[in-house]
Amino acid sequence: MQNKLKNSFVECGGRERARALLGEASFRELLDPFSGIESPHLELQGIVPQSDDGVVIARGELRGLSLLIISIEGNFQGGGIGEVSGAKIAGALELALEDNKAGKAVYPVMVFDTGGVRLQEANYGLLSIAEIGAAIVALREYVPVIGIIPGKIGAFGGMSITAGLCSTIIMTREGRLGLNGPEVIEQEAGVEEFDSMDRQLIWSTIGGNQREASGFADLVVDDDIEAFQQALLSTIAKGTEMMPRSAQVKRYLSFLQSVDPANPINQEEARSLWKQTVQGKTSEISYGKTIHENGSLSRGHKWFNLLTKGSSNIGKIDSVLCADSYIGGVPARFLAVVPDPFSRFPRAREGEVGLEQGWMIAKHIRDAIEEDHDQEKRAIVAIVDVPSQAYGYREELLGIHQACAAAVDAYATARLAGHPVIAFIPGKAISGAFLSHGMQANRLIALNDEGVNVHVMSKQSAARITQRTIEELEDATKKVPAMAYDICSFEKLGALFALLDGINGDTPTDSDLSSVNEKLVEAIEDIKNTPRNLSNRLTSSFALQGGRSASILVRKKLADQW
Repeated sequence: MQNKLKNSFVECGGRERARALLGEASFRELLDPFSGIESPHLELQGIVPQSDDGVVIARGELRGLSLLIISIEGNFQGGGIGEVSGAKIAGALELALEDNKAGKAVYPVMVFDTGGVRLQEANYGLLSIAEIGAAIVALREYVPVIGIIPGKIGAFGGMSITAGLCSTIIMTREGRLGLNGPEVIEQEAGVEEFDSMDRQLIWSTIGGNQREASGFADLVVDDDIEAFQQALLSTIAKGTEMMPRSAQVKRYLSFLQSVDPANPINQEEARSLWKQTVQGKTSEISYGKTIHENGSLSRGHKWFNLLTKGSSNIGKIDSVLCADSYIGGVPARFLAVVPDPFSRFPRAREGEVGLEQGWMIAKHIRDAIEEDHDQEKRAIVAIVDVPSQAYGYREELLGIHQACAAAVDAYATARLAGHPVIAFIPGKAISGAFLSHGMQANRLIALNDEGVNVHVMSKQSAARITQRTIEELEDATKKVPAMAYDICSFEKLGALFALLDGINGDTPTDSDLSSVNEKLVEAIEDIKNTPRNLSNRLTSSFALQGGRSASILVRKKLADQW
């Protein structure tokens, strides 16, 4: 028993895990606790910061291969991602990308032990996770990006989407992988949807064995350091030939089409359906269109109709609209997620991004990439009015994190292929839904309107997770603008290309439409001859004036120590 604990990877802390994978002689930490960089946002809220901000970045070798280990310490703030920790992860991946572009192979390994965004820094975490995802998609062209989920906390929230972008996922049976934590689902959808106290339910839905059996993880290994090292080596040896699961759109849409959401489903059914899909035994995809009265259209739906100028909707499901039109003479594909009261999956009927929505967004974008391969790259415009991701048992069992990752992957791939990608935000932009639909854009444009909100989750869920009252949360926003929901506070973080004043989000006039179109044209022009990554969010005036000062400093110091 003593020897087993000695070799346990799960029982190690974040730094010990990085050391264990690389070996003591090879291990070299970047931005270690003596570098003096910690979150500037926690002490303002009466929280003691940590000198490495809960993320360990290390370089070293394993059997002659140069590795970058990114290990998250789950014991600090639940492994939550804030500005500093997020910048350490994104910055390290960006440096590894530059080395690989220069012909120096560096293999990134991410060890997940995280609940997702650190709610005390909210939108800083959201921005960071978008940048992490962008770097992973770019890196996968050169080397496999390996994710490890050993146990304890697992990988949740936006970081589960990040895991879904990895080339390979390695887990133990104690590991957990899901977009929404059980407590959050219970808060948002009720205990009858998911009982957060039912441990057996949790493990049979999002545990390591279930994730491997359902196709959302590649390997389940024993809790042994050497077993993890061997898994890394075998994964690296396979190279980049395997298509990442976040790009396997047709396969997963076929899988979802096999599911009957009206009937109860359990883990054994999910495994059986997945095996049938992999073996090619399911029928061709057939997306039944539902005809119904729309009633009062959502903001996203209204703006989609206006911006597409009456072009035909070619969307395959009623909750994801897609049309091809023009912006100032430039061809463009417009996408919007809208409410559908008859959606196949009940938890995605009010405009949420759910299983079908994530994969369908990915399909429409990848269709455009393929069609434009040898011609002018049309612009892609995400019209963002999404209240959240879908919260539900079926969503977690069937891999909503992977559906969201597919949308992220598609937007990032389009951007890297030279498509100008713009997110126009006339409504809500919340949590994993915004990460999936909008946050990978070259440029973000929003209306300055009370109905436009950006955040990580609802106030009720945020209060429960942080063990605060809603009043205490609102008080904290006065000290840390990244915790606020209003768009003006988000603008201060430096990610917006434009914030448009004086436009009626609910009943726009011809003049309002003209102003938005002009700004879209301006954004497309601005994108030309600029980097295809998301670096512009760190060079904007708001970012340089303090909105992203810690993010910029972390990247500079990482580069100095690289």
